[in-house]
Amino acid sequence: MTSIALSSARPTKISADAVVVGVTAADGGPRLLDGTASVDKALHGSLANTLRDLGATGKADEVTKVPMTGNTKAAIVVAVGLGKLAEHGTTAYREALRRAAGSAARALAGTRAAVFALPVSEPDDAAAITEGVLLGSYAFGQYKTGNGKPPLERATLVASRADGRRSTAALRRAEVLAEAVNQARHWVNTPPRDMTPAAFAAAAQQHARGLGMDVTVLDEAALRKGGYGGIVGVGQGSANPPRLVRLAYRPFRAKRHVALVGKGITFDSGGLSLKTADGMTTMKCDMGGAAAVVAAVVAVARLQPRVAVTAYAPMAENMPSGSAQRPSDVLTIRGGKTVEVLNTDAEGRLVLADAIARAGEDEPDLIVDIATLTGACRIALGTRTAGIMANDDRLRDQVHRAAERAGEPMWPLPLSPELREKLDSPVADIANVGAKWGGALSAGLFLAEFVADGIGWAHIDIAGPAFNEDSPFGYTPKGGTGAGVRTLVQIVEDVADGTLSAMPRP
Repeated sequence: MTSIALSSARPTKISADAVVVGVTAADGGPRLLDGTASVDKALHGSLANTLRDLGATGKADEVTKVPMTGNTKAAIVVAVGLGKLAEHGTTAYREALRRAAGSAARALAGTRAAVFALPVSEPDDAAAITEGVLLGSYAFGQYKTGNGKPPLERATLVASRADGRRSTAALRRAEVLAEAVNQARHWVNTPPRDMTPAAFAAAAQQHARGLGMDVTVLDEAALRKGGYGGIVGVGQGSANPPRLVRLAYRPFRAKRHVALVGKGITFDSGGLSLKTADGMTTMKCDMGGAAAVVAAVVAVARLQPRVAVTAYAPMAENMPSGSAQRPSDVLTIRGGKTVEVLNTDAEGRLVLADAIARAGEDEPDLIVDIATLTGACRIALGTRTAGIMANDDRLRDQVHRAAERAGEPMWPLPLSPELREKLDSPVADIANVGAKWGGALSAGLFLAEFVADGIGWAHIDIAGPAFNEDSPFGYTPKGGTGAGVRTLVQIVEDVADGTLSAMPRP
C-alpha cells in the first residue's frame, strides 16, 4: 500500500516527482485553491492561465498535468478538479477532497513520490485526503503477467495549518479504513475458483490473526447439525461446501454490542433458477457483504472503540446440479422457521436469515446486515447508491447519517407493510420471494422476520455500488469497490460514542 507522511514544508521544497494541487470550477475557468501559492510562484504566477489554456475547467475528477519550472524539486504539477466546492467542514467538502486525491493518485500510477498540496485546515481534511490517496492507488494485478504501472509508492501530505497530533491520529484511522476497504476489494476481485467458501473462510481467519479476536468457522457438517437450513440449502448444489464464519471483538468493559452480518455468496449462478450468461459475469461480487463485515470487524479491532462487535459471514456457492435445492423445496432456518423456496436465485436472503437468527442469540443491541441482495435496489437507486431499511425509522436515519459521514452514498427505503402478505406461503411460514414490484423492500421484509424481538436492525443493500463495471472515478476502481466497509466502522464508532442509539419501538 502507498505510504503516507505529513509535512509542514512548502510543497516545492519537498523531494518528489509531482506536486498535486486542487482547483475548483468557477466562472471563467478553474480557480486555484489553498496550497497552490508556492507552486504558482514557482511558475511565475502563470498556473491558472496555463490550466485555462490547456482546457482545464476544475470539474470533479479532472486531472491536468503541467511541467514545472523554476525553484522546485518536482518535475510536474498535477492539478485535480474538485468541482463546485461545497461549504468547508461539511461531509460533501471532505468527500470532494477524498475524490480529488483519489483521481490524482490513479493518474500518478508508476510514480515514485508525490506531494499532495490540497487544502488542509483540520484533521478531518487530512484524513479524507489520506483515504482518497490510498483508495485511489489500489490496483488488482494478481493475475496479470505483464509489467503494468505500479501504484504510487509514496505520498506526502502538506498540512501546515492542521494540528500535528490530531492529524496524525486522523491519518492512522484513515490508513486502517483504507486498508480494510482495499482488502474487501481484493476478496471481491479474486476469481471464484480461488475464492470458494472454504478459501474465503480461511482468508478471513488469516486476516483476523493476532488481534485477539475469537474466530469460529462452521463447516457443512456443523451447519447441518446446528440447523442452518438456509446456508446448507443454498450450498448443497455445489462441489464447494458452505461455511459460516464468526469473528468476535470483545474490548474490556464494553457496554454495547453490535452484530454485523454479511452475505457471502462466492459465486451466484442462480441455482436451478439459472441466470443468463451475461447475468453471471460479475457474480463473483456476490460475497461483497461478507467481505465488508470481515474487513470492517478487523478494522474495528485495530481502532479499538469500546463496543463489542460480532461479525457473521455465511458463505456458500449457489450452483445448479442434481443435488441443488429446487423451487418449491422447504428449508428450516436456524431457530425453526420454515421457508418455501420459490426462486433459487433469491438465495442471499436464505443465508442471511440463518446468520441473522444466530446473531440474535448473542443478544446484541443492534444488528446490521449488508448484502448485494437485489437487482431491484440497483434499478431503484442506480449503481453508486446503496439502500437502507430498518425496523425503526430513527435507526434508519442514524445509519444514513453515519454513511454520509463515512462518504458512502446511501438512501433510506421503507419497509412497506402491504408487501408482507405477498410473502405468505401455503406450505411454510414464509416464501423467499413475494410481489413482482418493490423487490428490494420485499427482501427487507423477509429478513425482518428473522430478527429477534427487541433488537434494533438495519439492512443495507449494496447491489449497486459493490462492483463497478464502468470506468474508474475518483478513488473508486473498476471492479470491487469495498462498499459498506467505512459505513460499518462508522456505525460501530457511533454506537461507542452514543451518536447511534436508536432501538426498535415496542
